[in-house]
Amino acid sequence: MDLDGIKEILRTFAEAEARGVSPLYEHLALRAAEDDDVAGLLSVARDGEVRGTLLMAVAHRLVQADPIHPLSRYYPSLGGFDGVDSDTWPLFRSFLLERASKARALIASRYTQTNEVRRAALLYPGVARAAREAGGKVSLLEVGCSAGLLLGLDRFGYRYQCDGGDQLTAGPAKAAVGLHCALDLAPGAVVPKLPKKLALLDRAGLDRAPVDLSDEDELAWLEACVWADQPDRIRLLRTAAAEQARHRPRLITGDGVDDLASAAASLEGPLVVLTSHVLAYFTASRRAEFIAALAELASSRPVWWVSEEFYGAGLEAVLPGRDDLSGADGLATLGVVRWEDGKPEAHALARTAPHGQRMTWLPL
Repeated sequence: MDLDGIKEILRTFAEAEARGVSPLYEHLALRAAEDDDVAGLLSVARDGEVRGTLLMAVAHRLVQADPIHPLSRYYPSLGGFDGVDSDTWPLFRSFLLERASKARALIASRYTQTNEVRRAALLYPGVARAAREAGGKVSLLEVGCSAGLLLGLDRFGYRYQCDGGDQLTAGPAKAAVGLHCALDLAPGAVVPKLPKKLALLDRAGLDRAPVDLSDEDELAWLEACVWADQPDRIRLLRTAAAEQARHRPRLITGDGVDDLASAAASLEGPLVVLTSHVLAYFTASRRAEFIAALAELASSRPVWWVSEEFYGAGLEAVLPGRDDLSGADGLATLGVVRWEDGKPEAHALARTAPHGQRMTWLPL
């Protein structure tokens, strides 16, 4: 990709993803989009990996390794408390370019690896619906699992704060990981019924580069991929990682399409395939192949696809014509798909904030 293309990606990241969410990353990405030297660092990224999130993660990782540098005072993840000011960009630029060789090495070798634990609160109602339709225990296979933290969703505790002050609760009463999610209702929707517990037969994750949380460097990279001015997300990540150390899931290295069938074959019983903000990283043709692979799996066993993706990257292929789910408002969609006689039966359950902080339940 040429430099102009890289700059446009950085600008889009700042304006469409970071704005209103991360003042630090919005500022840095906008300035990087105007700087040939900083933007040019991304030129060594792997195909399809030229992303604003990758540049920010690499910078975050390098600041982690040098926490006494003055730049750290803008990084709440490292104890900083200064807001964006006139010194932020000059410090960031000089810091990164002084470490350009290290930055390029990370950019060339790393993927953006996020494992947003709060998304479990979005996926739980979808998995619960699939389990109810299955009439018993199900196995989970998460495609694009990163470190596999979402595979522990049956062990987390959930509090859904509803309009009017009411709460829905689910999960074990004394869960080590507790998640809160705002839940409001679209016109005509009713509050969903959630089971207190989910019963799973087995679980596994499939990823092109699974993260081994017993490796301190791998855990540090996963933390670096969390946005630096959102320290609560990092604290939750660490809590979930500590809990996972007691119940390590099986993580399989492989391609989300080519190796889907073999990964699924390692799990017994009705199968729930999970994806969460993964399909946006696939090309359109690859997404079509993924859905075809799911349909092929469903020809020989009960299969549900529970997705929390932007509509255009997920449900649109099996539930077309839903302009109300387009994602123009920055929200994704929780969907559940089941195949009957080779045909997908798809349902949009909720609109979801990408980092799991809130959801709007839809009429069914």
